[in-house]
Amino acid sequence: MAGTSSQAGREGAPAGGQRAAARAVWSRDFALFFAARAVARLGDTMLPVALAAGLLQHGYGAGAVGLAMAATAAAFAGLVVFGGVLADRFSTRKLMIGADLVRLGTQALAAALFFSGHVVLWQICAIGFANGVAGAVFQPGVASTVPRLASDVQGANGAIRVAESAAQLAGPAVAGLLVGFASPGGVFAAHATTYAISALCLLLLRLPPLPPGSRAVSGRGSRAFRADLVQGWREFLARRWLWSVIAVWCVYMIAVWGPTVPLVATEVVQEHGPRAYGLVNSALGAGTVVGGLLALRLRPLRMLRAGAIALVGFAAFPASVGAGLGVPAMAAGAAVAGAGMSFWGVMWATSVQTQVPPDVLNRIHAYDVAGSLAMMPVGQALAGPAAAALGADHVLLAAGATSFAVCAALLLIPAVRGLVRVEATAAGSAGTPAVTEQSRTQKC
Repeated sequence: MAGTSSQAGREGAPAGGQRAAARAVWSRDFALFFAARAVARLGDTMLPVALAAGLLQHGYGAGAVGLAMAATAAAFAGLVVFGGVLADRFSTRKLMIGADLVRLGTQALAAALFFSGHVVLWQICAIGFANGVAGAVFQPGVASTVPRLASDVQGANGAIRVAESAAQLAGPAVAGLLVGFASPGGVFAAHATTYAISALCLLLLRLPPLPPGSRAVSGRGSRAFRADLVQGWREFLARRWLWSVIAVWCVYMIAVWGPTVPLVATEVVQEHGPRAYGLVNSALGAGTVVGGLLALRLRPLRMLRAGAIALVGFAAFPASVGAGLGVPAMAAGAAVAGAGMSFWGVMWATSVQTQVPPDVLNRIHAYDVAGSLAMMPVGQALAGPAAAALGADHVLLAAGATSFAVCAALLLIPAVRGLVRVEATAAGSAGTPAVTEQSRTQKC
């Protein structure tokens, strides 16, 4: 089994051709999970438009919008590690359904507040915090669900990435139409509906059982909970390729992604107007769709090496804006950046889901998410002072150069560039990988 999987990776496609590959991904249960993720992502991309339009209409400023968004982000980043422990101890499907139902209730409450016209900032922030807590419970289970539903884990991740990218393109436009023809309350109501649909899809989902002994339950009480946290951390540190990528990613968030998002928006809007920024942002989204489609077809043996090479393309986004190029050139740079980032994302997610044992996968995914997001607010906070001191164009050019340095750093780490792909043995195998002896040696 291991030899067959490795040979398939070397030849660039799973044995049995495209039909076999499709069967390895698509099933009734994966289709339900796919629909749940796509619809939920559509709703999530509508939320910033609803918050901005709703709070501004009720006399609040941009700071209030940022505070409401920060409440969600802080709760999610601070609690996702604990959500990983819960996901490894209990039914991930039930936890995800519960989290969706909580968010259905909170967004319905937000819709009622905006429809009534009695909007108080602390109430919106409290709702956002509750959403962040629910997201922290939901997200860790995503990692272990994919390999339980599809034997072609990379194909499944690629399909989900394409759907989420398409939803990201459509979400703001749909929200804008709802605000224009209805009200911000209508957007919140639509957002609540997306969680209802997601919960229904997950309720209809039939997850195959985990193998005996793969559920990590070390007892009850706070002591056992702490033991699970510690075990997850030890498993995280035991994989050099894993913690090395997260360490490099912290630098990436501070020096590249963090400053790029706000400074690109500011520079493009000031120099070319909001329509130009919309075009650039749409190009970025279209690029992520292309990257997901490429990840569906390309099967590199060393996935993280291929992903790091693709990630070089992200430098085109901040560099084209920092260099003061025209709108078409900036849109092209954004498309290349989106494709590279999306391809890397699929390679990374698939590596984590196939290289990590099922009994600790949710916790390790939670550490991955927390580590990846922890430094983003730092980079965003430093963007303004850095732009004031050096100029926004220079900061963006530096971000482009740092993007090259980050990719080089990933490729210089032997445990990262040498990690060999593994394949899940079959759908319903709980993500148990068919691991070659070579790939085992790359874990440490």
